[in-house]
Amino acid sequence: MQEYPSSPNFSDLERLVLEYADGMTSTPVEVSDNLYNRLRQHFSDGQLVELTSAIAWENYRARFDHAFGIEAENFSEGALCALPVRSWSSTATPRTDVP
Repeated sequence: MQEYPSSPNFSDLERLVLEYADGMTSTPVEVSDNLYNRLRQHFSDGQLVELTSAIAWENYRARFDHAFGIEAENFSEGALCALPVRSWSSTATPRTDVP
């Protein structure tokens, strides 16, 4: 079950891109005209080519690795660095001590 459509952790644009990635990852590929037209409202032709290429490349890598039995090595198992959600105010002072 996909949780991103109702998750508050993603912006509307991020949800749209995730929907596109889901459609491209489906077998067969399911990218409707409606979805493509909604993407066109936010991305130029060049940006859509780059986005589509990045999603296709990750699908290629995942399927290639899976076919050869190359799976995760669990390098990050148990390693989690959760960042706190920050609320910014208009009076926040930017840090100047960061290189």
